[in-house]
Amino acid sequence: MKTYPNRTEAGRALAQAIAARHFADPVVLALPRGGVPLASEVARALGAPLDLVLVRKIGVPSFPELAAGAVVDGAKPLFVVNPDVTAAFGLTPGALDRLAAVQLDEIRRRRRLYLGNRPAVTVAGRTAIVVDDGIATGATMRAALRALRRQGPARLVLAVPVAAREALDDLRPEADETICPLVPTHFHAVGAHYDHFPQVTDDEVVRLLGDSPAGA
Repeated sequence: MKTYPNRTEAGRALAQAIAARHFADPVVLALPRGGVPLASEVARALGAPLDLVLVRKIGVPSFPELAAGAVVDGAKPLFVVNPDVTAAFGLTPGALDRLAAVQLDEIRRRRRLYLGNRPAVTVAGRTAIVVDDGIATGATMRAALRALRRQGPARLVLAVPVAAREALDDLRPEADETICPLVPTHFHAVGAHYDHFPQVTDDEVVRLLGDSPAGA
């Protein structure tokens, strides 16, 4: 089974694949926390500004790793729901709203901690490259892509180092281009395709953002 040594090396491999496309006026947007180490490598390689897409999975209460949907912060928060999961677990719209409210609180906490007064990157009219450390089900990435599409990028690019084939195929219509160097025949979990895959800490996110250019 092919693996990456760690997120940094995966980010460098991804940066090489992205740079070969010669995108015009790129901006790089990471899904925190795991996507930030990779996105910082991509932004460095492209000489592009780095920002975050603050999106949170809405987990099923009894199985929090199973996504009932996802939510992205904004003036009008964007919700993406997985109808198969919500139906299977009998989650009502009211229950989903309550679960989403908890995740929106966490998004606001992270915005204050990670971004502070850092200026937001302008996406409209530019090539928006959305980066994460991998895709298993795609719920959070789908929400992120839809939220960014509302901002009017000239081109929307999904870029991850590894993904489950079915999830990646489902996400292709959400982006103008998809870059994924590794699509295993037998996908287990994102972390299974890394030799070293620790949790990314809040401190690491803040440090990487501080080392990367912001943008207007």
